[in-house]
Amino acid sequence: QLQLVESGGGLVQAGESLRITCAATGRTLGTYTVGWFRQAPGKEREFVAAFRWVDDMERYAESVKGRFTISGDRSKNMAYLQMNNLKPEDTAVYYCAARTWPTVEVSENDYESWGQGTQVTVSP
Repeated sequence: QLQLVESGGGLVQAGESLRITCAATGRTLGTYTVGWFRQAPGKEREFVAAFRWVDDMERYAESVKGRFTISGDRSKNMAYLQMNNLKPEDTAVYYCAARTWPTVEVSENDYESWGQGTQVTVSP
């Protein structure tokens, strides 16, 4: 069974960068499509980015396009979300998710495995 653990969240100022990590155990993450989602206080969880290993296909939410980059490291069984030029509206709990099917989806309902989340807070 695939298990996901996020890390690397924290408190940063607007304009700064942060990289969060998703570490996988139990299965090879490279056989999955990996996504990042986030949930701000009082809001629904929303799609941020997704990555397909087989052809390095990436997909991003419009709100983060050009600032965030999703990637993976097969040798470490990890996925990453590099976040640059962070804004206060990026403040949220960030979740790593994985789906077994090779299509890159934006709905959380299409992902079977989830981590516990890591808090990212961006101060003005």
